[in-house]
Amino acid sequence: MRSEEALIRAIDRYADTVRRLCMIHLKNQADTEDIFQTVFLKYALSSVSFEDDEHEKAWLIRVTLNACRDLLKRVFRSRTVSLESLGEQPAPIPPDYREVLEAVLALPQAYRDVVYLHYYEEYTAPQIGQILGKNVNTVYTLLSRSRQMLRERLGGDADA
Repeated sequence: MRSEEALIRAIDRYADTVRRLCMIHLKNQADTEDIFQTVFLKYALSSVSFEDDEHEKAWLIRVTLNACRDLLKRVFRSRTVSLESLGEQPAPIPPDYREVLEAVLALPQAYRDVVYLHYYEEYTAPQIGQILGKNVNTVYTLLSRSRQMLRERLGGDADA
C-alpha cells in the first residue's frame, strides 16, 4: 500500500492523462470519473515498485486502458443509454478542434490508442509498443493507417 503523499503526487501528475484516456474510450463523463477512481485506488493498493517516472506513467496508462475495456465489455453497459444521448449537452468544444476530435474518436480503438499516446503523450513508437504489448512495426503501421484515415476524413493533404 502506498503512502498518502505518493498517491497525491501521482494524482497531481497523471490525473489529466488518465481522464483523457478514459474520455477517448468511454465518451462519458460519469464512467470516466468511475474509472479514474478505480485506477488510483489500484495504484494506492498496489505494491509494484517503479523503476522511474516513465515506468509509473506507463503502468497507469495500462491499468486505465484495461479498466476502460473491462467496463465496455460489461453486459449491463450494453443495455444502458448515456445521459448525453438523452439531451444533456457536453461542454462546448471550439469549432477548429471539434472536427479533429470527432475524427479521432471515430477511429477504431487500436488506432485511437496509438494516436493518443503518440500525439498527446508524446511517446515514441517503441515506447507505445512496450506499453500496449505490440510489435514496434505494428505501432508504425497503426500510426500510418490512422494518419491516412484522418487525412481522408478531414480532407487534408498535410500529415495528420
